[in-house]
Amino acid sequence: MKFATLGPAGNNHELVLERYLKRRAIQDAAIELHEDFDSAFAALLDGGVDFLLQCTAHPSHAEWVGRSMHRAFPVDSFIAPSKPLAILARSDVARPRQLGLQPATRYYADLSDYAELVEEPTTVSVAEGLLAGRLEAGICALEYLERHPERLRLVTDLGPALDTWVVFGRRPLDGDLIHCAPVPAR
Repeated sequence: MKFATLGPAGNNHELVLERYLKRRAIQDAAIELHEDFDSAFAALLDGGVDFLLQCTAHPSHAEWVGRSMHRAFPVDSFIAPSKPLAILARSDVARPRQLGLQPATRYYADLSDYAELVEEPTTVSVAEGLLAGRLEAGICALEYLERHPERLRLVTDLGPALDTWVVFGRRPLDGDLIHCAPVPAR
């Protein structure tokens, strides 16, 4: 089996897909990372991959549900946390006025102190922008602070985002209500 999801390597889509495959005991599955969901859904629809994982918080989710109607179908869904996130700033910038973010993270914190918001395709690209000196601050995985403590500093620890994830396939499931999880606790 081949599963497609959003790249680059090391992002939340890859992390959550690896967790999903382990939890579902799907062995020997290949993971294909795509630059965007346009190419990932194209791979699913033309049979290049068997399944596709997408976070419902991704800005293109609603668009792709509509664009692929009657051709790509939700076949599984679940809730999973992301990597712990944070607002990180470059150590050499005392008061950052510019912040990079992936659009789904826009409301994870009060960003009113930042004069300029720069949209990036992924939280990985936000971290890369910080390290390259292209961004002053950004919302990305907290692990980048651990990897580069001399170059980055913590502004705000955001913790993990708890998101809903959907696995798409090319054949619909049978039934009018399909649920896999236990009834929510009161």
